[in-house]
Amino acid sequence: QVQPVESGGGSVQAGDSLRLSCADSGRTFSSYAMGWFRQAPKKEREFVGAISRSGGSTSYADSVKGRFTISRDNAKNTVYLQMNSLKPEDTAVYYCAAKRGTINRNLVYEYAYWGQGTQVTVSS
Repeated sequence: QVQPVESGGGSVQAGDSLRLSCADSGRTFSSYAMGWFRQAPKKEREFVGAISRSGGSTSYADSVKGRFTISRDNAKNTVYLQMNSLKPEDTAVYYCAAKRGTINRNLVYEYAYWGQGTQVTVSS
């Protein structure tokens, strides 16, 4: 079982960068694909990006492609979300989640384990 815990959120200006981390204290982290999702007020939770178990494959939402980068360090049981060129529309609570299987498809319900979320606020 995975118990993700996010950190690194905060308030920044448009154009700034921020790196989120998601750590797991278990021993099976490398068995799971990891995803990042976000939820803005009054909006549904949406997919941001995902990384395969080995870290060899990644997938991104079109809205963040070229600006956000996901990486993982299985030795540290941690996955990262590097966010560059942030925009006000990136403002949301960001969640880290884990799933078995591939990252060919990344629907919310496919992810079984979720962190508590971390707030990212981007002002113009």
